[in-house]
Amino acid sequence: MAGAGVTKGPGPTDPAGAAQRWLVVGAAGMLGQDVLAAATRAGHEVSGAGRAELDVTDAVAVRGAVAGYDVVVNCAAWTAVDAAEEHEAEAFAVNATAAAHLARAAAAAGARLVHVSTDYVFDGVATEPYPEDAPVAPRSAYGRTKAAGEWAVRAEAPDAVVVRTAWLYGAGGRCFPRTIARVAGERDRLSVVDDQTGQPTWTADVADLIVRLVAARVPGGIYHGTSSGQVTWWGFAREVVASAGHATPVDTTTSAEYQLPAPRPAYSVLGHARLRAVGVEPIGDWAERWKVAAPEVLGAP
Repeated sequence: MAGAGVTKGPGPTDPAGAAQRWLVVGAAGMLGQDVLAAATRAGHEVSGAGRAELDVTDAVAVRGAVAGYDVVVNCAAWTAVDAAEEHEAEAFAVNATAAAHLARAAAAAGARLVHVSTDYVFDGVATEPYPEDAPVAPRSAYGRTKAAGEWAVRAEAPDAVVVRTAWLYGAGGRCFPRTIARVAGERDRLSVVDDQTGQPTWTADVADLIVRLVAARVPGGIYHGTSSGQVTWWGFAREVVASAGHATPVDTTTSAEYQLPAPRPAYSVLGHARLRAVGVEPIGDWAERWKVAAPEVLGAP
């Protein structure tokens, strides 16, 4: 399999006592890079395929790529939220049609599929954490295409694990904290929205959760892979500025001040009851995890 290459970890850690062959699709992305690293550390033989190596919208290519693997993790996605409003068909091809191709191919190959989804499948108007079985009601093109992808995956591969995550940051790509830290060093003041609440989540933690879910052989279905606790973008920005060693004031503003094509969920807090029900520990509190992540994330070039 062409792609990011094949790496082997130090030894197997799955319950069966044998290393598995993993394929990470979307391996060049921020989350994909961390899944490659986490699965390798767990002792598995891991291959990565980025956009240049695999066209996920090509069903024949996907079927050939998946053959021979035990676990397939789909990190490939159209994540340009605003661009999806004008290019919904293209976003659907990646987020829904390609997801169906991967699920169908994984099922045929006898591989376990882990599919990454998003909080944008919800309407964002809740006042308490969304449970895993809450009705989806996306308000954006991006959310609609990701909701369609979830449906396709569960229809084609009932044993698949769907991991919804949100507010991702990491060392391997552009993200909110790295942008805030840079801008805080360039400006006298910052303004950040204080009317959107969510769970800042480190991609390394999501990658670790995916490895743990597969190792635990959890039942197929939807799980929420976000940090615990909650905060607004403004509150998170203040922590980032402090972690970066700046004293730049951070003012509050509202989402209405930004004229963006796609609506943002006002409330993106996800519950973790299903993880606990299957004996898998959720990701820790967002603030505690940020303290651990900050040196790596902010120190990345």
